[in-house]
Amino acid sequence: MTKEFETIGLIGKFGDPGVADSLHALGEHLHEHQRTVLLDEATAEVVPDCGLETVTREELGERCDLAIVIGGDGTLLNAARSLAAYKIALLGVNLGRLGFLTDISPTEMEQRLAEILAGEYVEEERFLLHCSILRDGEHISESEAFNDVVVHKWDVARMIEVESYIDGQFVNTTRSDGLIVSTPTGSTAYALSGGGPILHPTLNAMVLVPICPHTMTNRPLVVDADSTIELVVSAKGQPHAQVTCDGQINLGLFCGDRIVIRKKDKLVRLIHPVGHNHYEILRAKLSWG
Repeated sequence: MTKEFETIGLIGKFGDPGVADSLHALGEHLHEHQRTVLLDEATAEVVPDCGLETVTREELGERCDLAIVIGGDGTLLNAARSLAAYKIALLGVNLGRLGFLTDISPTEMEQRLAEILAGEYVEEERFLLHCSILRDGEHISESEAFNDVVVHKWDVARMIEVESYIDGQFVNTTRSDGLIVSTPTGSTAYALSGGGPILHPTLNAMVLVPICPHTMTNRPLVVDADSTIELVVSAKGQPHAQVTCDGQINLGLFCGDRIVIRKKDKLVRLIHPVGHNHYEILRAKLSWG
């Protein structure tokens, strides 16, 4: 019988040598199951002497069927953005507190992995956002986000003014500290702290959440994920603004810049152990009774 996950890549938390023990244990376990194991080159820089073949992130995506991400949700966000184009499955091992995306603990890692390699797992697909910045009609920069795209002020105490358009139709002008455009995955992150709703991960929807709006009638807005969202930094607003993707990528903005946000056509494949329960994670993560 053909092995579903024949070649497996390992990605550790960026710059953290503390992932070494888990990496060594995973490498040995996978070799015992006669899998080919590749190590992400950025991880190899902080955890040398693993005895594994080291490859670039691009080569890992091209050669692997599964990538195991060892760290936290932030590490998996980075991996998802870089590997979405390769249709590779992602599995998260959490080395910190309970994560929404990295839901396997190191203590159960080998048992859960053995089950997954035997074909016992749950798979789900989630989408990313693609963000482009246009200046005077010219494409300036672009990035992607798994959680959210945030237009926000920086280095000043004043609010910014942002015009919002959905599918070419004007929605409103918001004076606030910024605006969050979130995927269902990101609805439990920054958008939640801004008062946004929790969206089930399988929904084909996006949510727009104003950050500390000047007018309290500005409320979160849920729209179809196939919509095109355009945000314009008003010329009347404070020029000190920027776009942040997943809290990890920053893109500078000028007044009049147009930020275009769409759903990326390539989906992220997430692997969970059998028995994965989204509501159970919500109860634990959010301390619900």
